[in-house]
Amino acid sequence: MARVAIVTGGTRGIGEAISLALEDLGFTVAANYAGNDERAKEFTDRTGIAAYKWDVGDFQACQDGCAKVAAELGPVDVVVNNAGITRDGTILKMTYEMWDDVMRTNLGGCFNMAKATFPGMRERKWGRIVNIGSINGQAGQYGQVNYAAAKSGIHGFTKALAQEGAKAGVTVNAIAPGYIDTDMVAAVPADVLEKIVAKIPVGRLGQASEIARGVAFLCSEEGGFVTGSTLSINGGQHMY
Repeated sequence: MARVAIVTGGTRGIGEAISLALEDLGFTVAANYAGNDERAKEFTDRTGIAAYKWDVGDFQACQDGCAKVAAELGPVDVVVNNAGITRDGTILKMTYEMWDDVMRTNLGGCFNMAKATFPGMRERKWGRIVNIGSINGQAGQYGQVNYAAAKSGIHGFTKALAQEGAKAGVTVNAIAPGYIDTDMVAAVPADVLEKIVAKIPVGRLGQASEIARGVAFLCSEEGGFVTGSTLSINGGQHMY
């Protein structure tokens, strides 16, 4: 029986590319989404991948959602924590709600999903968790103290949880994408985007499929000796 993978934020953008890549690898994929029912239905109709709606920032919703996936598709052996939101603004303009919303979804979602699935992975002696960080969690970004803090927190979360899973056959890794050609980046004003691309040594935005291929490797049998790592896929924009 095929292993089951949950991809949060899995019906669009980078998440959609990851869902498709894992399906191609032979996983049974459940694509989680938060709110856009129409987009989720279109995704399922087009790909055949089941979509499940819940808020990853809600602890109990993650418990219930993961239990539903397990009951319908089988035990969850792979989780890709891709769901993320932005609420940008300088700290002078940022409200507590803007801070809390981003921390709750982007970082809290990783904890909530791990709590719901990590124990089962350990019991079955096989599992893969891949957390999607960001170049802005590594290098910082003006006007994104909430987003940068949450994404930076993901990198620390990954290293710590990797140590808890290693002996039980559960790997935990992160990918830090640079600027990828998605709806989120398309919303950036053209003149600002031009300046961003000028700072990318390879001279272009990344493609969602390029992130997905990295996730697919980390989730594969071949990725079993990689854990606690952050793979930067950013066209050389940030090197360290």
